[in-house]
Amino acid sequence: MSSVKLHVSSPDTFSERSYDLSITIEQLKRKLETVTGFPPGAQLLTLCRSESDQTVIRQLDDDTKALAFYSPENGMLVKVLHKDPAKSMTGQYTDVSQVEKFEITPEEYERRQDTVLAYKKAHKMGRFAPAAEHPPSTPPAAPSHHIVVGSRCEVDLSGGEGLVKRGTVRFVGSTQFGKTGGEWIGVEYDEPVGKNDGSVEGVRYFTCTPKHGGFVRADKVKVGDFPEELIDVEEM
Repeated sequence: MSSVKLHVSSPDTFSERSYDLSITIEQLKRKLETVTGFPPGAQLLTLCRSESDQTVIRQLDDDTKALAFYSPENGMLVKVLHKDPAKSMTGQYTDVSQVEKFEITPEEYERRQDTVLAYKKAHKMGRFAPAAEHPPSTPPAAPSHHIVVGSRCEVDLSGGEGLVKRGTVRFVGSTQFGKTGGEWIGVEYDEPVGKNDGSVEGVRYFTCTPKHGGFVRADKVKVGDFPEELIDVEEM
């Protein structure tokens, strides 16, 4: 084995590192300086059995000896301490018990203009946003019909005056056109009596031949086994 994996601990650090067994303890200390922040001459090194069992095996106190001299094994712990803890700055970056904390009362925070609260007020965000002009819309009611896409149908185009045209249901649902909302039935007519090709105001709901598409309310549609109407060429 030419190298060994050791755990390295100091009052402020802990890590796992691999070291060549041929380096001297002096060279090891130089490497540990970048890990612990302790100068080589100020380091006290102790080889322990492991992180969980810190039984001391050897003091690494001879800078001229190779690391292999102390017979370290994978998983052992090298504990690094400072000879003069008062000069080590140990704990200065981890102990926050002496840090003076900034405190402010809710009233003082309310008056400040450089806070998140002030920003939300100025931009009318969150609870400061103006109330909606309209109440939230309620979910659409379940359809009261049994019209499904693909059904053959007859459509009353005359408001009860007898003008009925046949076609196939191609769309059932809400649309982006119309101010009253609600559900629309899209029909592909057998004859060119429609107003579109399945699209309205740039939004496509289904596809058919131009002037064969239209949208009506469900009460204008009667679903049934209606054969396709035959167009009399002579009448055209």
